[in-house]
Amino acid sequence: MGEVTTSQKIRLDKWLWAARFFKTRSLAKQAIEGGKVHYNGARVKVSKDVELGAELRIRLGWDVKTVLVQNLSDKRRGAPEAQLLYQETEESIEQRSLNAEQRKQMKEALISPDSKPDKKSRRQLQRMKHGQEY
Repeated sequence: MGEVTTSQKIRLDKWLWAARFFKTRSLAKQAIEGGKVHYNGARVKVSKDVELGAELRIRLGWDVKTVLVQNLSDKRRGAPEAQLLYQETEESIEQRSLNAEQRKQMKEALISPDSKPDKKSRRQLQRMKHGQEY
């Protein structure tokens, strides 16, 4: 595996890329600079050295993952090997599943019409939107 000794230093953006949170180091860099990655509860710079046992909060789309650094690596490997670099906390897993369930319920609750509006209905909708009374 691409593990390195603890005496070597690994940049945060490189570790996030190696752990397969982001497809490219450039995307990892943008996420860090945009405040989507917190290292031990604080915003950090891209060049921050990763340490074993550090807690990372990573916002990925709608979800926030909280992970603990288990191993260090500067090489991008397959997903099974990349998952050995970190361990997601139980609270994070529960929160993400709860949020996913809530999003699913919200999507189901949205009212959608059974069919497309006909020509007359479309004209009425346009009049309502544009404030025209005929």
